[in-house]
Amino acid sequence: MKSQTENNLSPNSQETQDSGPVTLPGSAAFQAQYALRDTAAGLITGAMAIPLSIGIAMMSDYPIKVGLATVAFACLVGWINAWFKPGNFIGAPGIAAGLAPVLALGVATFGWENMAFCIFLTAAMQAVIWKFNWQRYLLIAVPVYLVEGLLAGVGLKILLKFSEFTYEIPEESITEEFWNAARIQIVTISTVGLGAFLFLFSKFKDTQPAIPYFVLILGGALLAQFITVPMIFVEDIDLHIKLPLPQTDISIMTLVYMVLFCAMLAIVDVIEQVMSNAAIEKIDPLKRKTNSNNSLLAIWIANMGASFFHGMTNLDGLAKSTTNKLAGAVTKFSVLVIGSVVCFFTFNTQYLDFLPKFALAAIMMFTGYKMVAGLAHVTHHGPYALMLALLTAALVFQVGIFEGLLISMALHAIVHFLVYTKHDKMPGRSVVKRYFDNLKNDSSNLE
Repeated sequence: MKSQTENNLSPNSQETQDSGPVTLPGSAAFQAQYALRDTAAGLITGAMAIPLSIGIAMMSDYPIKVGLATVAFACLVGWINAWFKPGNFIGAPGIAAGLAPVLALGVATFGWENMAFCIFLTAAMQAVIWKFNWQRYLLIAVPVYLVEGLLAGVGLKILLKFSEFTYEIPEESITEEFWNAARIQIVTISTVGLGAFLFLFSKFKDTQPAIPYFVLILGGALLAQFITVPMIFVEDIDLHIKLPLPQTDISIMTLVYMVLFCAMLAIVDVIEQVMSNAAIEKIDPLKRKTNSNNSLLAIWIANMGASFFHGMTNLDGLAKSTTNKLAGAVTKFSVLVIGSVVCFFTFNTQYLDFLPKFALAAIMMFTGYKMVAGLAHVTHHGPYALMLALLTAALVFQVGIFEGLLISMALHAIVHFLVYTKHDKMPGRSVVKRYFDNLKNDSSNLE
């Protein structure tokens, strides 16, 4: 029996699918025939996005309410953009787990008061990348396997960070003995919760991946009514709209470091989006071709807009996009629904106080694990790519995100230079020309 989606394909649907992705007629933002499917998908994905967004905001050292507001705004921008310049068709925007420690680094280095300016500067750089379609060059300078290594190192940080929630107990239950009854109880509950989540995910990952999230959260909230467990506290802060200008005196050296930091943030955000687009294109129910540059347009507009209310960076996350697809989404109208769900909780934060920390820990530890497991994708690039990815992961985890990425990029550039040139037998001018000629050739191959 054919699905509704299959029935709505053109008469030559089989031939079309075999020939590769195509762009089919009809609005990317809304189609009446898919309105109910998109609404249902948006409600499911929106509910799943809440705990993920909370965890990422906490990892970023951002207020939870600000993180949720960023997701809601990014969804609105993504839906509006789909009317005019669609990038992908079922991608769900949100704050990225891979950028959480990067933002936390920014908060620690420049202060919370200057992060709005950092996000604005990041968006401005992304606007330049979008204008000149430079993402193809970024994929040469910072190849996919290097980014996978970066994400693996970040994922390990996330996994270890939220593992602390699995043994956290209320302050009144703390005793001189570490392994007291309360701590043994919360560790047991956390272990059972994580085990149940993994079991349900393995069972429903290809059909309804949101189910393990719902079961864990609802089960945790119900359990918290009978057993005392640490709960998430969401500060109900005011969201103010103001110009994203530096708020303190900044030295020249700090400003230079800030520019470099924002460049790294912009580049990683862009490359992650390009990688997500490639994956989203493969799971599109109508086999529509994505336009990465149009997606970058939505990203930098959303980032620039978010900077005016002290928001975070965004991109189309693969986990939420996959859930959106499996829940039945066909157009970006589902994204508008996702944004509406998140917006409701943004301005009704009291309902989020029912989320136990152990449930959030299971979700975020799984997210971190998936990022580390992404190293498996590198193996088909060959031994060099795998070694560079592993080195990047180790440097990011041990040395730091900014420093680790710079060292890996420098090593990659040196290897690229040595491999593609006969530097010991060529004049310096010829070496440089040869190097850039090879970059252009690599760029043509990417296209």
